[in-house]
Amino acid sequence: MPLLPTGWTRWPPREGLNREAQSPARATLMLLTRLVLLVVLVWGTYSRGHFTGWHAVWAGAGLVAAVASAVVFFRYTLAHRLGPGIAAAAGLLAVATTAEWGHAYLLSDMVWLGLGVIALVRLPLVYAVPTAGAAFGSYTLASWDSWLGVTSTVGGLALLGYLLRLDAEARGTAHRLLAQERAARAAEAESAALAERARIAREIHDVLAHSLSAQLVHLEAARLMLDGGASREQVRERVVAARRMAQDGLAETRQALSALRGEFTPVGEFLAGLTQREGAVLTVEGTAAPLDAETGLAVRRTAQEAFTNVRKHAPGSRVTVRLAYPEGAVELEVRNSRPPRGEASGELASAGSGYGLLGMRERAELLGGTLVAGPDEGGWRVLLRVPR
Repeated sequence: MPLLPTGWTRWPPREGLNREAQSPARATLMLLTRLVLLVVLVWGTYSRGHFTGWHAVWAGAGLVAAVASAVVFFRYTLAHRLGPGIAAAAGLLAVATTAEWGHAYLLSDMVWLGLGVIALVRLPLVYAVPTAGAAFGSYTLASWDSWLGVTSTVGGLALLGYLLRLDAEARGTAHRLLAQERAARAAEAESAALAERARIAREIHDVLAHSLSAQLVHLEAARLMLDGGASREQVRERVVAARRMAQDGLAETRQALSALRGEFTPVGEFLAGLTQREGAVLTVEGTAAPLDAETGLAVRRTAQEAFTNVRKHAPGSRVTVRLAYPEGAVELEVRNSRPPRGEASGELASAGSGYGLLGMRERAELLGGTLVAGPDEGGWRVLLRVPR
């Protein structure tokens, strides 16, 4: 267990003492105050003509020593270097005592009182209290002929020094909190940027995976037709379809980026166009509701992946699509019937990565939803449900 509380051994925060932590008005006021005190000190020392000849030189040397010691004290206490700070305080006490012996009373009084105040502001309390006690005590002993004024002066300045210390600590705490807030905002902005990059990368990946998978299906079909001796027109039809898929992929990439920027085509319109191109039947249940970009993209990608799987695994089968808007959610269901006899192609079914629906399921779970895919009455059923 420490002998002294932490508050007694802790340095005042640098942030509260730095000029950077002060407002321009406060910094200007502090500078003017120091200049006024210096002018008063010089004027009060020489104005009455008490010092002439070598005495005036010694008085000037005392002024220079006091200012130099004060500068050293300010510098090293700001750097939290205790040894040089205490040495500078001892130098100020010696200058004040020497000035008192040499009858430079204004110099000695101002050095004693100033040291008492700044020691309370800039040193750890365990060192500030003895230093301030020595300074205020010396002033009290030298000026005890007016004990009431001395007591009032010492008490008032001691209270002022402690209040200035509390003010410096409060400003230091505010400065640190502001720095932490700025760092947190910067980290939050960086995290948001990384999340946005991940979203864009995921969308581009999904679009390209769907487009390339569809192209691979058509090109694989064209290869099988060539191997089977199909006519040129049949092969050409498959190649043209692959080309169309490449164009659609580029268009989908642009649409995905637009959707991430908030320029999103309604899901109903997208599914109407998709089912029309694929020759499927679309049914909409409930009142259409606006969807955010992530939810809308999940519905779009799931529909595209479901149609890609139909082309690969069940070409020629009948496909129905149901888009529903239950309370607080949106549902997409894609069903395909058993393909006509002779239409299924084992080689064609092996085209593609096979990870499409797994990626769609992960996307749905990230949104707090579910995706179920499996056999259904001889065909296949994909059901997506995500909150909105």
